Amino acid sequence: MNYYIVYVLESDLKSEHYYVGFTEDLESRLIDHNQGKTASTSKYRPWRIKTFISFRDCHKAKAFEKYLKSGSGRAFLKKRL
Repeated sequence: MNYYIVYVLESDLKSEHYYVGFTEDLESRLIDHNQGKTASTSKYRPWRIKTFISFRDCHKAKAFEKYLKSGSGRAFLKKRL
């Protein structure tokens, strides 16, 4: 069974800098981020996983990722993390 993961990364350099993403393989995705393969995260390397949630439904995972990237979603993360 596949799981779809929405994750929040925190920069080791600037602990107030976060990145929200979606993947099916969190370990490989973290390696990609830390190797600079993602343009939007390469300048804040290294990254560590702050939190993640897994979903069985791909559409729900993508919707949650979209919410976390919105203004109210970012406010939610700031208050809860």
